[in-house]
Amino acid sequence: MDVLGRDFYDRDTLAVAQELLGCRLVREVEGELLVGRITETEAYIGRCDKACHAYGYKRTNRTETLFAQPGTAYLYLIYGMYTCLNFVTERPEEPAAVLIRGITAIEGEQTMARLRFGKPVEELTVYQHKNFLNGPGKVCKALSLDRSMNGHDLLTPPLYVLPRDVELPAIHCGPRIGVDYAQEAKDFPWRFWADM
Repeated sequence: MDVLGRDFYDRDTLAVAQELLGCRLVREVEGELLVGRITETEAYIGRCDKACHAYGYKRTNRTETLFAQPGTAYLYLIYGMYTCLNFVTERPEEPAAVLIRGITAIEGEQTMARLRFGKPVEELTVYQHKNFLNGPGKVCKALSLDRSMNGHDLLTPPLYVLPRDVELPAIHCGPRIGVDYAQEAKDFPWRFWADM
């Protein structure tokens, strides 16, 4: 199993955010592999980015994971109800991460549907199919991820990333979503996606 190594994450965050597109996110749940191809990411860089939780090197109980070694999972709650999965990047003590905004199911789709909607894939409505895994909270729910995984080493089970195994179509970029409070940083073109 060719899991992405520490050196993959220990690089420029914008490069990692783009190179994660097409990679396979793997979650082991109750002996089953849930695998999704990463289709959308966002970069956050604490030293210069007012949208980053650790902007200006702000350390709190919540942001401490952002200062960990690259290849660490950073999970937090938004709106008091949705979990978001991020991968810590760059060197330790340099708070930066990539948010996983969307995936497409490769393996374990039935279990993902049950976890997300409580029913099998064939019973999903057109709307549910369209909006199955296209948001960070949706990804975490479908992969049974919560804050108990915060600080997990992404080089080890039950959560890890495998390299891209398909040719990647064109990468698109644009402003991030939901960061209107971040002044000039709200316009940084640090959201990346590929039509896969």
